[in-house]
Amino acid sequence: MIMPNPVTVQITQEPGCEDIPLPAYETEHAAGMDLRAAVQESISLEPGARALVPTGIRVALPEGYEAQVRPRSGLAIRHGISMVNAPGTVDADFRGELRVILINHGEEPFTIRRGDRIAQMIVAPITRIAWQPVQDLPESTRGSGGFGHTGLR
Repeated sequence: MIMPNPVTVQITQEPGCEDIPLPAYETEHAAGMDLRAAVQESISLEPGARALVPTGIRVALPEGYEAQVRPRSGLAIRHGISMVNAPGTVDADFRGELRVILINHGEEPFTIRRGDRIAQMIVAPITRIAWQPVQDLPESTRGSGGFGHTGLR
């Protein structure tokens, strides 16, 4: 099923990256599209190491939208591969090549090959806020309870 009124996003591929598929929804109800590695040669990512991996694409997001770049769960559970700045944010005015900062949290080296699916991208609307300075905030049930204040169960 195609969602009604899809948002049009302009995209271009870097020279020499025409062999790499454009991001696409892999299943009918997928929220994200996979980004692929546009490396010229394979990269061996050693445990604890990071790499800036090119995707070979540039996008022009419409005003009022952002792209969120997130780790792929399969790479995380199987190999310990994640992103240092997860989620990464692509602003509507950015026109550079999308690149992903991968990190190997695993115990073995991980090889990144040309065309490998390395991250997922979700395009979403953003909300601008206007701060309203006040003397006191309204009360809530939680109050000032911090991270983990409700316990494990």
